[in-house]
Amino acid sequence: MIEKRDFYINGAWVAPASANDFNVIDPATEEVCAVISIGDQADTDAAVAAARAAFPAWAATPLEERVALVKKLRDIYVARRADMAEAMRMEMGAPIDLAMSGQWGSGTWHLDGFLEALEGFEFEYAMGSDRMRKEPIGVCAMITPWNWPMNQVFLKAIPALLVGCTMVLKPSEIAPLSSIVFTEMMDEAGFPAGVFNMVNGDGVGVGSQLSAHPDVDMVSFTGSTRAGIAISKAAADSLKRVSLELGGKGANLIFADADEKAVKRGVIHCMQNSGQSCNAPTRMMVESARYAEAVEQAKATAEATATGPTTESGRHIGPVVSELQFNKIQGLIETGIKEGATLVAGGLGRPEGVNKGYYVRPTVFADVTPDMTIYREEIFGPVLAITPFENEDQAVQMANDTVYGLTNYVQTQDDEKRLRVARQLRSGMVETNGVSRVNGSPFGGYGQSGNGREGGEWGLDEFCEIKSISGVPMS
Repeated sequence: MIEKRDFYINGAWVAPASANDFNVIDPATEEVCAVISIGDQADTDAAVAAARAAFPAWAATPLEERVALVKKLRDIYVARRADMAEAMRMEMGAPIDLAMSGQWGSGTWHLDGFLEALEGFEFEYAMGSDRMRKEPIGVCAMITPWNWPMNQVFLKAIPALLVGCTMVLKPSEIAPLSSIVFTEMMDEAGFPAGVFNMVNGDGVGVGSQLSAHPDVDMVSFTGSTRAGIAISKAAADSLKRVSLELGGKGANLIFADADEKAVKRGVIHCMQNSGQSCNAPTRMMVESARYAEAVEQAKATAEATATGPTTESGRHIGPVVSELQFNKIQGLIETGIKEGATLVAGGLGRPEGVNKGYYVRPTVFADVTPDMTIYREEIFGPVLAITPFENEDQAVQMANDTVYGLTNYVQTQDDEKRLRVARQLRSGMVETNGVSRVNGSPFGGYGQSGNGREGGEWGLDEFCEIKSISGVPMS
């Protein structure tokens, strides 16, 4: 049993102000794998005070010194790859191969992207006779999710550190172990006391306390749209900056001339990480001439998607993160059936032969219409909804018929159509023909998918204020 009750405040591991144990559950076994503490107001106040006290000196630290510490952190992160992967496997159910590759690798990917973006990042530049100056915004609260733990910690902490902010991290209480390992790495790297602080807690407690805290200058949050709205309201009284990366209901538009692997690629992407990705292409929209074939291909791909133990190597998917999440997904699958969608693969219950763990059957619905719940709501599980369309205009209209706007996908071999459609889609990102976005490309969305952008130069800008100074020309 892992016991990690302490918080990291002002450069030291400290006991919580009051005892409040919380059990971390391994979703593959449904057993307690660790015990942490849930913080209260005194812990939050202490962490924020440490970050506030450390801010002036850290902001004034030469950039090359901040960069050197971040590079040292990278070396430690690489050396402890196995420890980090094991933590994510245990806390959120990523199969060990995924934990060692995509989940762990997202950290170095983003860190390297920020260092590259920093090379061309201008902290001061001229605009006519004025001098423009980018300065660190101050003390940042970072509230991170359970589905891609290090992806989100690195997207927030690294740019903030590089531009000179100090911070308090509150990871998801149901998947805190990887952030505890990350905090150990920060300590080993030797960042000055108070620059980085970590307090475990839930959203109602520490999360709300950080969002409303008068000495926090910015909240960077990744999670549900519901929680993002609550954070925005809590932050409003102090008018702090709020950056939100929230939910999604991505449309994958497959035109009749799409390449032969487009459907299979879309299903695999939807099922990746057990469907627990905000940018997953969960609404597959297929031109009618290819619809029947696409349904059969999706069925075959889903049925070939294996589930398996998180401790075993392989390309299988693991469980979803918790009993709460499992029950939510089961309820939405049941709703899909009741509302008349055609179940072509998967369905209710655990996969055959599985009687323990929060494993969900890879599920595909066809003939899904815009009035159905599974067309509208983010399911956050391995569940795909397929809908036909007749022409390009209808495809665009259907894709945009959502409160979300994170990532959409376009599959066609007609380059002019591909760009024309992408330009009309109301989302922060559009991926076409299976080509991933480059490192440093901005991540974020429209509408109820949030505001702000993470990654590359946009991620650095996110943690800066802009100041204009007149009468002092650049030398």
